[in-house]
Amino acid sequence: QVQLVESGGGLVQPGGSLRLSCAASGARFNIYIMGWYRQAPGKQRELVATCTSDGSTNYADSVKGRFTISRDNAKKTVLLQMNSLGPEDTAVYYCNAPSYLGREYWGQGTQVTVSS
Repeated sequence: QVQLVESGGGLVQPGGSLRLSCAASGARFNIYIMGWYRQAPGKQRELVATCTSDGSTNYADSVKGRFTISRDNAKKTVLLQMNSLGPEDTAVYYCNAPSYLGREYWGQGTQVTVSS
């Protein structure tokens, strides 16, 4: 059983930065794709970014140039560096592994609030 545990959320002022971390435990093999989604109040969950274990990345248009996703394969972690945050980035951020041995896994979510 794989568990994804996020950390690093919190309250930040507009223009600030946060770094989210997601650690995967219980995975005996490489998790090829890991990523981040977010869900704002009253909105659907949306893709933020994904990263494969060989370093290929994909970003939502709304975060390109501001967010950077990266992997530490040895530690089975995925990081999301978020810069130039705005109120529109306020959401619960979820770590995701869409396909590990045929199953999809989600973290419990971490709140990011951008407010002055």
